[in-house]
Amino acid sequence: MTKTVNPLKVVTGPYTRWSYVNAWEPKSINGGTPKYSVSLIIPKTDTKTIQKIKAAIEAAYHEGESKLKGNGRSVPPLTTLKTPLRDGDSERPDDPVYANAYFVNANNSSAPGIVDADRQPILERSEIYSGVYGRASVNFYAFNTNGNKGIACSLNNLQKIRDGEPLGGKSNAEDDFATEDDDDFLS
Repeated sequence: MTKTVNPLKVVTGPYTRWSYVNAWEPKSINGGTPKYSVSLIIPKTDTKTIQKIKAAIEAAYHEGESKLKGNGRSVPPLTTLKTPLRDGDSERPDDPVYANAYFVNANNSSAPGIVDADRQPILERSEIYSGVYGRASVNFYAFNTNGNKGIACSLNNLQKIRDGEPLGGKSNAEDDFATEDDDDFLS
């Protein structure tokens, strides 16, 4: 049995960190269609994943040339189009989470499958949060809507590899109530 390779599909490496995770409930952005989404933070040291993403963006560009051309005379060069691979150092210089990393925002109107490191389904919502490290299966495709042209990223599935420091600044209850400073609150 030979496995066919889809040049538009990428599975990120295990050091990818998830941020802005909406894996359980779709969320509407600016009144648009509600979608499941995640921002994938990929360390620049993960050159294998970065190369796979660049190759998939290139493949999506070539596959979508007629769509990108639209009613125009020619296909715009890839360098002039909006692409999903972004540099955290230049686009989020004040956020240490994005330092020394690239990021890709992936979304889909269909819910992603979510599994653990052993490929068992994760059903407990609290297991998936912004800050988790895991792999993501994504597809790249060309778009041309309302004058906007480029390459986008669709979210397929998520695999949690390990817990990470939660992002977003929310403290947990265990830490908030770890001190005994307020012993006399009833007196």
